Amino acid sequence: MQNPVKSSTKLLYLHLIIINFWVVLLNGQNATKVDVGVILDLDTLVGKISKTSMLMALEDHRSNNVQDNTTIRIVAHLRDSKSDSVEAASAAIDLLKNVQVEAILGPQTSAQADFIIDLGNKAKVPVISSAASPSLSPKESPFFVRAAHCSSSQAKAIAEIIKTFGWRRAVLVYEDSRYGSGIAPFLTDAMLESNTIVSYRSVISPAASDDQILEELYKLITMQTRVFVVHLLPSLASRLFLKANEVGMMSQGYAWIITEALTSLLDTVKPAVVDSMQGVLGLKPHVPRSSKLDIFTKRWRKRFREENPEIDRFELNIYGLWAYDTVIALAKATEKAVNMAQPQSKKKAVINGKNLSDLDMIGTSGMGAELIESVRNIRFNGLSGDFHIIEGQLQPSAFEIVNVIGKGERKIGFWTETYGISDKLKPNEVQLVHESSKDNIGIIIWPGESNIVPKGWEMPTGHEKKLRVGVPVKNGLPEFVKVEKDPLTNAVIATGFCVDVFKEVMMSLPYAASYDFIPFETPDGDSAGDYNDLVYQIYLENYDAVVGDVTILANRSRFVDFTLPYTESGVSTIVRIKDDERKNAWIFMKPLTMDLWLTTGAFFIFTGFVVWVLEHRINEEFRGPPGKQVGMIFWFSFSTLVFAHKEKVMSNLSRFVVIIWVFVVLVLTSSYTASLTSMLTVQQLQPTITDLFDLIKNGEYIGYQTGSFVTELLKSKKFDASQFRNYNTFEEYDEALRKGSRNGGVDGIVDELPYIRLFLAKYCRKYTMVGPTFKTAGFGFAFPKGSPLVPDVSRAVLNVTEGDKMKRILKEWFGEETDCSEQYGAVATSDSLTLDSFKGLFLIAGLSSSLALAIFLLIFFYENRGVLVSNGSVVQKLSAMAKIFDEERKDLSRAAKKQGTGAEAAVVNVVSLGSNHEFAPSPAISFFHHHHQHHEEEGVCSHDEGFSIATEPASPIHDAIVIVTETAEER
Repeated sequence: MQNPVKSSTKLLYLHLIIINFWVVLLNGQNATKVDVGVILDLDTLVGKISKTSMLMALEDHRSNNVQDNTTIRIVAHLRDSKSDSVEAASAAIDLLKNVQVEAILGPQTSAQADFIIDLGNKAKVPVISSAASPSLSPKESPFFVRAAHCSSSQAKAIAEIIKTFGWRRAVLVYEDSRYGSGIAPFLTDAMLESNTIVSYRSVISPAASDDQILEELYKLITMQTRVFVVHLLPSLASRLFLKANEVGMMSQGYAWIITEALTSLLDTVKPAVVDSMQGVLGLKPHVPRSSKLDIFTKRWRKRFREENPEIDRFELNIYGLWAYDTVIALAKATEKAVNMAQPQSKKKAVINGKNLSDLDMIGTSGMGAELIESVRNIRFNGLSGDFHIIEGQLQPSAFEIVNVIGKGERKIGFWTETYGISDKLKPNEVQLVHESSKDNIGIIIWPGESNIVPKGWEMPTGHEKKLRVGVPVKNGLPEFVKVEKDPLTNAVIATGFCVDVFKEVMMSLPYAASYDFIPFETPDGDSAGDYNDLVYQIYLENYDAVVGDVTILANRSRFVDFTLPYTESGVSTIVRIKDDERKNAWIFMKPLTMDLWLTTGAFFIFTGFVVWVLEHRINEEFRGPPGKQVGMIFWFSFSTLVFAHKEKVMSNLSRFVVIIWVFVVLVLTSSYTASLTSMLTVQQLQPTITDLFDLIKNGEYIGYQTGSFVTELLKSKKFDASQFRNYNTFEEYDEALRKGSRNGGVDGIVDELPYIRLFLAKYCRKYTMVGPTFKTAGFGFAFPKGSPLVPDVSRAVLNVTEGDKMKRILKEWFGEETDCSEQYGAVATSDSLTLDSFKGLFLIAGLSSSLALAIFLLIFFYENRGVLVSNGSVVQKLSAMAKIFDEERKDLSRAAKKQGTGAEAAVVNVVSLGSNHEFAPSPAISFFHHHHQHHEEEGVCSHDEGFSIATEPASPIHDAIVIVTETAEER
């Protein structure tokens, strides 16, 4: 029987001869011959599809340019690599050395292309290949052009599919080859950008046996992740999916995503393999429909069937379209390059009469530089769509997302760099920044014929494995977490607020999750370490989760993932409340601070001194022996405190000073009275320490809960570790605070707000909370890094904390909230009045007194300027001025007295006048006369009084206003 491959090859050669002869006859001497090598795996279906497409591209190109006398004539030289890298390299050497081709199309695989690309760089011959491995870079190889999508270009699309369905982890399954390993780093990075991770890399050798594939699949079953990304060629992928179906991994709950190469070649695999792949999602390049494509597809099918009658199942795929467009791109580039350089190759010379090796005998292309420059950057509308090569790399435009259903695939959506995932290639509303949603694509049938989106992970039920939940072992505070063992069954019994919250959260999950509590203890039953050690056990894979009063901290989150917190956050300080100061004998001194007391006393003395200076020369009551005058200074000023002064002031300057000062005294006494009243009536709840940092200044001891992270916080705040004392129970807290630092206790206990709330609820009126409050994230449940449980448990935490379940748990463990305000750190105090509150008043009083004194001195010095200009010494002048100041000014004193007598006489005359003329005195005059007599009898007012602000001790207001008229004598 004749070999089909040989028959196809003979038929190919016959076609080439006929085409070349026909073109020569038409074009004659004007045609320029360009030799091009073609290296394909003719043992594979892709190789055969590509061969047919390339031949048809050559025919179409020649027929389109047959009337052009300057057209080129591309002559293809086909070589079969036989799926072997050595054969491919040998074929390339033969084409470069013997045929001296100007370009090489192929090979198909990355392993074969690697060496041939190096040959192309050496000979300056463009190598245009569909090898997709990212390890082959057009940037590093100047004569390499990738006429297919790089496998890394689909990484973002795959990552977005995973993100769209809310999966946090995925397993990457790829073959152990240059093609398979190239995508791994790009997919990992793309998933990290979408907050997902590659939890495991399953590497399968292309030569792996079925048993080895089964062994790897069993390993995957034991893992939690149920999302798999498969990057395999069809031959190996077919075996994988057949075995996966056998072990039950194509059932409900699993999700499989296949990459571009496998999806594009689904029509090449056996029907049994397709049946085992039901529910799989796949990516493949989008090919826009066109009439040109439809016509070509009909021609291609007829041609392929003639060349390959032994193949029953075949379809024109993207690799056939790329092969066609690649030949067209090369032809277009050749037309440009042939005008700039003549196609020729130069062999290297013979050295010492000996021929070099085949590699050394390879010449360099005369038009390679111009040809590669044209083909590395070219764009046209081909059969595959927008055929756009930039810097030697074919650019992807859009990917189709397909779902394997029945005997083939069904398109469910698209992915583009601009729009992301959508059910349309170009959505109606252009969104440059997009958020993909699973609602934007068509209906998906998942493995197991399910329409429910897999959650992406499962508990490994095959081994009946339960979550190992670590819980802390504590000697106190059982309200939060307590671990006991059943004396009969030795089973672990965990109780407490944190445990009950965890149980409610796990019950709220949309699926069942079994778990066992494991105490973090030594064989003796004691705690095996602090909370940092407990959390680190998850990183060591000793626990699957940790439940308890575990605070979410940054350093802990480096090793584990925390759920959302289920308690409030913060760290604060508990201190004692001072004893009731109402029992203090000196409490009357508390309303004013010491600096305010001293300032007030100084102003009393200063004001009395100023009034004495102003009144000394004209007022007999401010004269007399020195002792009396000093006493008058203190008496007059301090008597204004209760408005009991009876001394008359004669000078207008004195009156001005006294009026201002009385107002200041009024404000001071009112404020003092209000503050003292508050201190005596309102309960005082002042803390012994108002700030945590006061403990540092005073060198006092600080308490904390055993095993808490608070010690690290205090050390970061520059606290000395030698001042720390740890305690386990609230009773120990109470005893330590009651003793104080000097008696073996502490002056403050630093702890988290949940503990402080509970402690203050029990010891309502003995302690309070003071600042500052350091922010923390609160209590949370810890899981391994990247655990798929974290988002589900976090959502369940929100459901529990926002509902009535949390209220019930709080009431069960902590009881009803009390009305004791100090349990929340409220401190009812009445602070002493400070000098800052009265600076304005004292400034006004000081300026008015100083101004009056300055005016008096200026007048006094002016009246006695003769003494100042005399020839005496300074001491004599000062002595003379002092004597003058001490002398009484009788003229002013008499005038004051006379003014008082005249006023009284005027009133009497008015009364007499009214009587003589039979006029009744007016009510005002009668009132004044009666009132004046009344006060004269009591000695409060005298007829020689010029002005007085004296009042009854109980009232600062005068009983009457006196209107004084001038006498005839005064007029």
